[in-house]
Amino acid sequence: MMSLFDDEQIMRTYTKDIEKETERKSAERMIKDGELSLEKIARYVPALSMEELKEIEAEVMQLA
Repeated sequence: MMSLFDDEQIMRTYTKDIEKETERKSAERMIKDGELSLEKIARYVPALSMEELKEIEAEVMQLA
């Protein structure tokens, strides 16, 4: 029983990590596109905080 719970917990955590990474990549594409402000991106990708969006923006600007 304990093993089952652990496996379920691991899968939930893994799924959340994948979702977060997907949303992060979406936000990165929006920032690269340059048509939306961070405030608007935050409305479309609510799982990411404004601080996270600013970090992504800084990363994108360094690569450009």
